[in-house]
Amino acid sequence: MSDQQLTARGAATRQRIIDVATREFAEHGIAGARIERVVAAARTNKAQLYAYFGNKEGLFDAIFFGSLERIVNVVPIDATDLADWAVRLYDEYIERPELIRLATWARLERRPTGHLVADTDRLDQNKLQAITDAQQAGLVRAGDPFDVMAMVIAMSMAWSPVSNVYAATSDEPAETHDRRRDFLRESVRRAVAPS
Repeated sequence: MSDQQLTARGAATRQRIIDVATREFAEHGIAGARIERVVAAARTNKAQLYAYFGNKEGLFDAIFFGSLERIVNVVPIDATDLADWAVRLYDEYIERPELIRLATWARLERRPTGHLVADTDRLDQNKLQAITDAQQAGLVRAGDPFDVMAMVIAMSMAWSPVSNVYAATSDEPAETHDRRRDFLRESVRRAVAPS
């Protein structure tokens, strides 16, 4: 059911389902998420959820792909300043940890190797082209643009919920986040600087 066909009430119900299901999937994963908890918290019913999303997998896909699109739109790449991009990614992951958790569940339960999504669903072509252009302009070190992108993203996630060392939260003191941002910015600058 497309958003254009929804009434204001239907759109509000669909959004409540997405909001509740995002938390449910982020906390419990795909296999552990329960539609019963989602519909109860969203104040709707299974029939309505299935009308909008088809099934539990379809609901996860809508949320997961929406989160991928969100990160591309909210934190657009600036390949001329990859250090700043990394810091903006860090901030987004701290403010919205469910983005990382959803990606982690997709990795664990769906695609344990290779790209996180099928080639047809990848949203990194503009990022890769921007890095290629910055490399050609002598602003970014030579190398596979995908590897450069992957390294910068990994560095930005050093304190995210996928860290095997420490998962930060938005509740920590501003000074702590400022210190990490400064360290991340300088580390990325050094990592991607032309030789």
